[in-house]
Amino acid sequence: MNYSIETLNTCTKKLSFKFESVDLSKEINEALKQKQKGAKLKGYRPGKAPLSMIQSMYGPQVENDALYRFVTKEFYEAIQTEGIKAIGYPKFSDTNYEVEKKNISFIAEVETFPEFEVGNYSKYEFEKTSEEVKTEDFDAVKNQMLGSRSEMVEVSNKDQALEKGHFATMNFQGVKADGAKPENMKGTDYVLEIGSGQFIPGFEDKMIGMKKGENKNIELTFPEDYHSEDLKGAKVTFEVELLEIKEKKLPEYNDEILKEFGFDSVSDFEEKTNKRLAAEKKRKSDETLHQQILEKLVKDNEFDVPATLIVNQVNALKEETKSNLLRSGLSEEMLAGYYDKWEDDFKQRASFQVRSGLILEKLAAKYDVKVEESDLDDKFNAMAELSSTPLEQVKSIYGGNEKLKQNLTYAIREEKTFDAIKKEITIK
Repeated sequence: MNYSIETLNTCTKKLSFKFESVDLSKEINEALKQKQKGAKLKGYRPGKAPLSMIQSMYGPQVENDALYRFVTKEFYEAIQTEGIKAIGYPKFSDTNYEVEKKNISFIAEVETFPEFEVGNYSKYEFEKTSEEVKTEDFDAVKNQMLGSRSEMVEVSNKDQALEKGHFATMNFQGVKADGAKPENMKGTDYVLEIGSGQFIPGFEDKMIGMKKGENKNIELTFPEDYHSEDLKGAKVTFEVELLEIKEKKLPEYNDEILKEFGFDSVSDFEEKTNKRLAAEKKRKSDETLHQQILEKLVKDNEFDVPATLIVNQVNALKEETKSNLLRSGLSEEMLAGYYDKWEDDFKQRASFQVRSGLILEKLAAKYDVKVEESDLDDKFNAMAELSSTPLEQVKSIYGGNEKLKQNLTYAIREEKTFDAIKKEITIK
């Protein structure tokens, strides 16, 4: 064996190679002849320059290329023989080629998946959030859907006071402490939903109780972190005239209106909506619990992590946020500044994701978790039912996209791993 192996840490190996009587001359000569065929040197026809001249011009480059091929070949054969699962590219150093003695030596450091064991977690205790679907959950969905068919009508009772949920049509003018009345603090026939939080804190609350035709002065102090510099912490009086009070009138909740949304009847809507809400509640409850389990496992299991995995995950996180940042108004030039500002946050998130992923992989192997075709079929059926999408359409979407299918397979494997973990811990 022409090498020795040293473990620098649980995820880094150092391989020291030493070879004697290595003859690279044949390979070097063949490479020089190939250079000669394509060489176009002044005074010589293409391909006819003397080999000695080619040697003087390209010798060092060809020798280095031959040495690099030898070094990489020996390295990859060694890690394959030793069963070392390398991450990323090796770092070569101290490469030495003694031409006369035909000796070659070099060192290669390579990152590997860390060697560690997950500590005992059988005494872990967690409290699961409720999966109960409440009446207000259902009503929120129903009202949101019916709201898309609602009409805005004026409140018929002239004595009706303004309440949260009402829409106030008003004129207003902001007056600063020095008596100035800026145009950008003025509104005419402005419609404001009370309780929406569109105006500065306190404005909408102080409008509650006003009646149609009423005038009121509302005194407020702008927040210290207000976006406009000249209004930060400023005291302003708003002169408000309430012109009209309106409210949304929802359509009648019956079979006819629900058919417009693709449901057969009220009972069909209620059954499907409650089932979807139950699935969503369960998903959120599971996500919260799984996150708590991961945080505890990561905290209790310290091990060296390959820098390459962290760097790759940081890059993946940045790529994930890129489209959202561009949509929010940042330019390509501004992205670098944003990434620099939040670099530590990216690294912390990446470190947690890599560590938790390695722990889950270790536990998946422990429980011999496998994803069968039947698991995929079950997932396809659940997705089709909850989204009211034909099963064949769901299958075609994932079957026609290998990356989507791989992501779904990984998600199922993760779910089955958590199911195995939860059988060994206490969940209240």
